[in-house]
Amino acid sequence: MITLSSDFGSPYPAAMKGVILQQSEARLVDVSHEFPRQDVRAAAFWLREVLPHFPPAVHLVVVDPGVGTDRKALAVRAGDHAIVAPDNGVALPAAHSLADDIEVFELDAENPASATFHGRDVFAPWAATIHDAGLDTLADIDGVTPTDDYAIERFPDPVLNAGSAEGEVLVVDDFGNVITNIPGHVLADKDMLRVGDLQVPVGHTFAAVGIGAKVVTVGSHGNVELAVNRGRGDEVFSLDPGDRVELSW
Repeated sequence: MITLSSDFGSPYPAAMKGVILQQSEARLVDVSHEFPRQDVRAAAFWLREVLPHFPPAVHLVVVDPGVGTDRKALAVRAGDHAIVAPDNGVALPAAHSLADDIEVFELDAENPASATFHGRDVFAPWAATIHDAGLDTLADIDGVTPTDDYAIERFPDPVLNAGSAEGEVLVVDDFGNVITNIPGHVLADKDMLRVGDLQVPVGHTFAAVGIGAKVVTVGSHGNVELAVNRGRGDEVFSLDPGDRVELSW
């Protein structure tokens, strides 16, 4: 199996699939091609949450604002999985969620046909090659070199105090739910708290409040979410990725 993830929208993913299918009979599964454009941190977050639910696979990830520069192409082996991606940190959070120990390899990416579409010309061929060769032989494939020099995407740490938590918006999902880096356990035994100057109820579900009402809850990822039942939390709370969030009680 090869999964595909990108910020390409359409039709560019089809070209990557075509290249893979010329080399391999692997089953192809799309994760998403609608990651926020050129947002490495958002893609890293979602991949960390999604990829552990897959059986062993090669995961092709192309969110690559540095395409055409001297950033490297990598394959990251994590247990029974491999992630093929640009060297901008996008692969590492997911890799560490897949296995305790990882190995990172640089891939030969010289002389691609295009300077602007390495998803097609570099990463897709490598994903097919690694899939068909097998992870046990990854280090022996021509053009694959072990490396310990690679970028790491790190999520910011929240500040937790006795009566407050200060954090940051990591991502906003398609429903408008504002996902923070604040761990969900801070909501334990609380019925109400302040989000900035707003008094907001704590609920176990979005429907714990009336339609159009604000709620603070814990998402499936285990972090605090700011939401609106059947509405958009990002608009009501006026928050975007990277914004500071303060909860107090």
